[in-house]
Amino acid sequence: MEPVTLTTDRLVLRTVGPADTDAVYAAAQDPDIQRWTTVPSPYLPEHAIGFTEQIVPEGWAQGSMFTFGVFRAGEELAAMLALTMRSLGTAEVGFWAAKEHRGRGYVVEATLTACRWIFTEVGVDRVEWRAEVGNHASRAVAERAGFTVEGTLRSGINNKGVRRDCWVGSLLPSDLGLPSTAPYLPARA
Repeated sequence: MEPVTLTTDRLVLRTVGPADTDAVYAAAQDPDIQRWTTVPSPYLPEHAIGFTEQIVPEGWAQGSMFTFGVFRAGEELAAMLALTMRSLGTAEVGFWAAKEHRGRGYVVEATLTACRWIFTEVGVDRVEWRAEVGNHASRAVAERAGFTVEGTLRSGINNKGVRRDCWVGSLLPSDLGLPSTAPYLPARA
């Protein structure tokens, strides 16, 4: 798939490339990004180069991971967001915000925009969110974006070689007033 660009009133979501390597590297120096996400720690220049020049373009080309840099007007990198295909009709969202851009709703806005796109253009019927238990900032973004927190998975994620418990949640097309590609029959209590 060719990369797409999505826009909101405040943001441009577009793929990142070599011209964005320095901005990605600088943002990823934040200890919170290294602690709560799966980016390498320490985060070295070669990690940013591999990300912008190999991981991101290969994900788009293979249709396996759709990564967006979240830019404010003036091309300032505010956040990163990726939708990774996990199984037929299911993607997982992951994101981080640059320290100086937190608390402004950019990641919520970007998440909703990217999820609308993947529901309507890619045919996904479920977007999952996972975060290590204790990552309250990530959980707040997910909840503000309309995700339903479904529970805690024991040993549900691996971060830097350590299994950790994680929260899991989901967003469905119907949560955004959109149709699904397949019928959904919820369980009855």
